[in-house]
Amino acid sequence: MKLRAAPQGPQTRRLLAGFFAVVLGSAAALTACTGSPDPAPSPSVSLGSGSPTPNTSPGPASPEGTGTAMSISQIVENLSPSVVTIFTEQGLGSGVVYSEDGLILTNEHVIRGETEVEVAFADGQRVAGTVRATDPVTDLALVQADRTGLPKPTYQTSLPKVGEGAVVLGSPLGFENTATAGIISGLHRSIPGSARNSLSLIDLIQTDAPISPGNSGGALINMRGEVVGISEAYIPPSSGAVALGFAIPAATAVEVAEELLADGSAKHAYLGLTPGGLTRQIAEQLGTDASTGVVVLSVDGDGPAGTAGIRPGDVLESMEGVELAAPEKLLAELRIRNPGDTVGFKVKRGNESLDIKVDLIERPAGP
Repeated sequence: MKLRAAPQGPQTRRLLAGFFAVVLGSAAALTACTGSPDPAPSPSVSLGSGSPTPNTSPGPASPEGTGTAMSISQIVENLSPSVVTIFTEQGLGSGVVYSEDGLILTNEHVIRGETEVEVAFADGQRVAGTVRATDPVTDLALVQADRTGLPKPTYQTSLPKVGEGAVVLGSPLGFENTATAGIISGLHRSIPGSARNSLSLIDLIQTDAPISPGNSGGALINMRGEVVGISEAYIPPSSGAVALGFAIPAATAVEVAEELLADGSAKHAYLGLTPGGLTRQIAEQLGTDASTGVVVLSVDGDGPAGTAGIRPGDVLESMEGVELAAPEKLLAELRIRNPGDTVGFKVKRGNESLDIKVDLIERPAGP
């Protein structure tokens, strides 16, 4: 079952046109961090699309005083053997050891379209690797490297605290085993305008430790030497950004990796609609007095939202009591839901207020 647009009149077409213009502008500014095999001045790859993910809500911030803080040089020495470079026909990225028997965790966009790759380790050894399982929805993948006895790092599934020190290990621009340092700059970040272009870009950790093309799939590490995230994307300086990098929380990465190990796929709750941002102009065109919420641009008529009675042009104001200020907030809320859950929405249709309950299902296979 694929998401399909409902029949659209002139008004809806105008809304869609404006929305996609915003999305394209945002997508042009945000880049993934997959690099070229040979260092080059400015390689970057646009991130692919995805959809909401359940069961991956990171826990509370880690308590102070747990573990022993290390120097940056100690972190690099201890963790470098656990971070690899992944070479593909299209370029390169990074990865992190997930198990001693050669399993490597990386981004899906690093190995997209590949079945066989090459994995390089910090000691200089290169081995063959096979793509074992992928999840484009969360942009995570597992690669089986032809090597055992690998040092598995500790994955800290509690969120770090804003202001904590952070180290990024990976292979930016093909420079293998590169370390950069900074702090944890923010939590629960979602990239504005990313909901239509790449649904993996929600509920991320933000860091000012420099991330560049080639860092994708590498490790974001706290000062106790624990992996707290998997490097995902950055906003380039050409967009006016200064040190804006993002990582998938380790809690998300570990949960998805375990699902991929279990049966080769990860389960995701499916709502069956395309969300858009609400502006004053759009609200006026829709004839609604809603001041905040998410506009429903299209609905899968056979999906959960369509079956429950949600229509294109509706404004979703809240979900289970949580205000939906942007499409990314809706997707973040869906991430913590399971297929089979029933969720309640406050909906504005024109100036009519509705309460609609939706029974979520498992996301159908396919794009």
